[in-house]
Amino acid sequence: MDDLNPLAGTAHLLEEVDKKLMVLLRDGRTLIGYLRSVDQFANLVLHRTIERIHVGNEYGDIPRGVFIIRGENVVLLGEIDREKESKLPLKEISVDDILDAQRREQEQRQEKHRLISKALKERGLAVNADIINEDFC
Repeated sequence: MDDLNPLAGTAHLLEEVDKKLMVLLRDGRTLIGYLRSVDQFANLVLHRTIERIHVGNEYGDIPRGVFIIRGENVVLLGEIDREKESKLPLKEISVDDILDAQRREQEQRQEKHRLISKALKERGLAVNADIINEDFC
């Protein structure tokens, strides 16, 4: 154990209990809620959780309540700064509108990937759809 830092690994998360956190999951979802519990595997329990969906400069929040997150699915975790949260340069829209915007964005992305795959295939290149991401579009 490090003398300068007595709390190692997931024990650091104990300092974040009862704070409002943003958690980015492996599947791309963004959750915001109050950390209520954490274990040695970094499994998290969030209370009063919302799922925030961003599309462009707009966002929508879907209430999720109590949310249990397996530690291996966490990509990023951070405390929400309440002062900065209220000054976001984003526009909040209804859940239905943000889900519709997300669907349209995904359809556009899929069409773009389809066109790239078609162009590469016409040039004799085999395409693995898993490797096409936003960096190549």
